[in-house]
Order: sequence, then C-alpha cells, then structure tokens
Amino acid sequence: MTLLDGKKTSEAIQQEIAAEVAEIKANGGKVPHLAAILVGNDGGSVTYVNNKVLACERIGFGSTLIHYEDTVTEEELLQKIQELNDNEEIDGFIVQLPLPEHIDTEKVLEAVDPHKDVDGFHPTNVGRMVAGLPAYLPATPAGILQLLERYQIETKGKHCVVIGRSNIVGSPMSILMSKCAYPGDATVTLCHRNTMDLPHYTRQADIIISAVGKPGLITADMVKESAVVIDVGTTRVPDATRKSGYRLRGDVDFDAVAPKCSYITPVPGGVGPLTIAMLLKNTLRAAKSEVYA
Repeated sequence: MTLLDGKKTSEAIQQEIAAEVAEIKANGGKVPHLAAILVGNDGGSVTYVNNKVLACERIGFGSTLIHYEDTVTEEELLQKIQELNDNEEIDGFIVQLPLPEHIDTEKVLEAVDPHKDVDGFHPTNVGRMVAGLPAYLPATPAGILQLLERYQIETKGKHCVVIGRSNIVGSPMSILMSKCAYPGDATVTLCHRNTMDLPHYTRQADIIISAVGKPGLITADMVKESAVVIDVGTTRVPDATRKSGYRLRGDVDFDAVAPKCSYITPVPGGVGPLTIAMLLKNTLRAAKSEVYA
C-alpha cells in the first residue's frame, strides 16, 4: 500500500509556482494577485481562506481578503464582485462557499467574470470543461488529477466509481475521469444518495473517489484488493482528547480499508492540501491569460 501524500505533492506544486513567480518578477512582469470574498465567520471557511492568503504570501502572489458579516446584502455582494471583475490588478478571485441562505449562490457565481473564475464554478468554465476546451477546472478535482498523474497511477480502461454528485467535486470528477486524456480514459460510474446497493458498484471499482462527507461510509468489505481509494470527505467529529475538541474523518474507514489498497489518501493530508495548490495554479494561469488567450 502506498500513501498518496497530498501535503508533499501540494508543496511541490507550490514550489514550482513560486519559481515561476520569481522569474516573472525578475523579468519585470506583473505579480499574480488573488482575491477572496468571505461572508460570515464559519470556522472551516475562515481557516480555509486564511490558509489561501498565507499560501499566496509563501509563493510571492499578491492577495486581498474581503470579509463581510453574514448580514451583508446580496446587492452589496454583487456590487463588490463587479468591482473585482473590473479591477485589472486582480487576476482571479473566489467567493468562499457556503453563503448565507438569503443570498442566491447561483446568482453570485454567475456574476463572476469567467476570465477571473479561478474556482472553476462559472457555467462558462463548466461548459468548456465538458466540451474539452481550455478552462479553469474546479480545484479539488484538478488536485485529484495531479495526485493520479504524479504517482503515475494507470487510469486508462479502469473502472472508476465516483461517489457524490456535487457541482464542486463529484460531477466534474466523473466528467474528467471519462475524458480521453491522462489521467482519465476510465469507465466511470457516478453514485449518489439514491444509488441502490452501493457496495455492488464499489466492489467492481479499480478506483474509488468518495466525496460525500459521511464518515466511515466506505468499509473494507466494499473495496476489492489493490483498488486505488481517494477520500475527499472531510468531516469534523467530536474528540475530547484534542485541543480543538474535534478531529477530521474521511468517508473511508482508513484503518480497515488501507491494507487492501494499492494507493490510498489519508484524511487529513490527502486531497485537502491540493485544493489550495490548484487554486494558486489557476490564478497563475489567469495572470498569464493561458485559458482565455
């Protein structure tokens, strides 16, 4: 069993980006700039956005954090998005999800200029991804592709079972794994909460990608020998022994499943760190106008 080390892979990607940024600076070019809009004070979102800002500092990006209370109006938020769309100093920006209930998430995501949509959530980028055109890919699926590629995991002709159909992970992951490319070229089955007899599908899978957020969903009896298991689920569960009062658990019963796998991601330290790395990579592409040339 080989552990797919997302932290190590993320550090390598960020070092590559930092080297390119240093070269841009040395040649007198414009330093990439990422902005983030955060609404409210959800602990997970605050930590995630702060980590993005710190990552920008490490690799030499410029960064801007715009933090609103959860009472911000939809109109005010849309106005700020338009300001960022029009600001030539900002190469890319993200609106951290989830948003409060009184704000229409779809309207907000559609307001972002596709050229600056480094989260890859705008319908234009989603459509371009489906059509196989250059696009900003959602960061988590893009990070999973990097893991598969950098660990040289064979995907061509393999049966890949994706569990979860969110627009952020599951749905784009199923599309990308079926593309005629590497990583990809797999036969993909997309499972979700209404799938009957989930173990029937997972036992056939050469590659399992679970993005549900249900701790311990995937048990040892659901996984065949030598499968590749990628666990996107990250759920806080109470743990009185931790200073924080909680620990992170994935969708996979790691201790029981790992011995059967050829490759597996841990939680934490698997897919999570790659999400930020790929967001930074998208921002660099935006600064270089690689997608919308």
